[in-house]
Amino acid sequence: MDNNIRDKYQAVIGLEVHAQLLTNTKIYNSDAAKFGNEPNTNISTITLGHPGTLPKLNKKVVEYAIKMGLACKSEISRVQTFDRKNYFYPDLPKGYQITQDKTPICVGGVVRVKPKNGDERDIRLNRIHIEEDAGKSIHLAEETDTLVDFNRAGVPLIEIVSEPDLRSSDEAFSFVSEIRKLVRYLEICDGNMEEGSLRCDANISIMLKDASEYGKKVEVKNMNSMRNVQRAIDFEIERQIIEIEKGNEIYSETRNFDQPTGITTSMRAKEELNDYRYFPDPDLSPLVVSDEWLESLKGQMPSLPNELYDKYVNKYNLSSYDALVLTDIKEIALFFEALCSKTLNFKAASNWIMGPIKSYLNESSVDINQFPLTTDKLAKIIALVDSNQLSFSAASQKLFPALLTNPEKEPLKLAEEMNLVQESDTGTIEAIIDEVLTELPEKVASYRSGKKGLLGMFVGEVMKISKGKADPKVTNQLLKQKLDK
Repeated sequence: MDNNIRDKYQAVIGLEVHAQLLTNTKIYNSDAAKFGNEPNTNISTITLGHPGTLPKLNKKVVEYAIKMGLACKSEISRVQTFDRKNYFYPDLPKGYQITQDKTPICVGGVVRVKPKNGDERDIRLNRIHIEEDAGKSIHLAEETDTLVDFNRAGVPLIEIVSEPDLRSSDEAFSFVSEIRKLVRYLEICDGNMEEGSLRCDANISIMLKDASEYGKKVEVKNMNSMRNVQRAIDFEIERQIIEIEKGNEIYSETRNFDQPTGITTSMRAKEELNDYRYFPDPDLSPLVVSDEWLESLKGQMPSLPNELYDKYVNKYNLSSYDALVLTDIKEIALFFEALCSKTLNFKAASNWIMGPIKSYLNESSVDINQFPLTTDKLAKIIALVDSNQLSFSAASQKLFPALLTNPEKEPLKLAEEMNLVQESDTGTIEAIIDEVLTELPEKVASYRSGKKGLLGMFVGEVMKISKGKADPKVTNQLLKQKLDK
């Protein structure tokens, strides 16, 4: 698309993110909520909506939802009711979904996004509410029948609904990324989009940049990765611009994102809220959140990614990039926190985790909880480098791999056994330098005539004779003193 045409328009995007909660049982009964079991094994008469059965609310679901609200600085509703959202799908056995319409558990709130352009800002939330998941319809290749698995029916969800504050697919990517980090830090959802435990729908419209009213919004579904969220939004923005430029009208509809082709296709006209015929569920009592309960949950809140990000940038003086990488995975952040409690060289701690340690984790296909070295051992390695007893290259390329296979050994002792400890004695190094300069009189003369680049060659010769044990800093200082005489 021509950039001049694209630049006439502003995208307006709101996201609805569904997070499947990590409870052992479903939201309104004791059926297992585990993913991956044989189809139609995690079901009962309540899941299937048999007449005469009554739901009973899972307390853990409420606690998880409140924690998400606290993390997003939402207002927690103290008195809540549950509503029936009526619609027919083959995988919705009751013919309605129990949700929260009038009294969402969390009202308002913000999620800070950090897009690639560095323009950090807060995206407002409209609400977070509790609801139950539907089952799953399965369409096998070349089969005309539809198979239905009710295992997922009744699994608890929270739906995080943003205001239409997002303006690009990059911001949308960052928003979903931040939501995934939050639910993982809170340990309320595994955030696995490929398995459907985190799902995202996007409401997208376009408007002229000088317009005062939003355009007609289109909802896009079936985006099973953050990258596909970006792809779907980018395609839909361009599609709508092309339609408007042709003089056509944009209709409010629900569209499906086709992952192989990267395009969206029409599914159905967008339902209006009155189509769902919401009314209060007569089988569930109102939910009251007491002061004591809320304060107890506040006391259980962990350090959150944005709090740690600010700490690493402002207190530890790390770059924004380092802070983002370190806070991306909760276990990595906790490991880094533990390491920083044992060394004041926070940048070195960051470099070790983002360099040698991450390389080991990737090559070994393990996570940080399976890393064989303790933070005590790593702090000792950092101290050895800081005190010039080891060069970083010797520590990372020789000592570190040796410690991985001998994690019970002390770093200094093993470094001594491997003959890696640097020689910092000026007398010893000076003797080697004198030997090098005596053997290379022509190079010395060239250096003194202006070829200062030869200094590296002299350092290399000293390191060769010392078998890499001469302290490079001391070597450089002594060489300059002697050569510049």
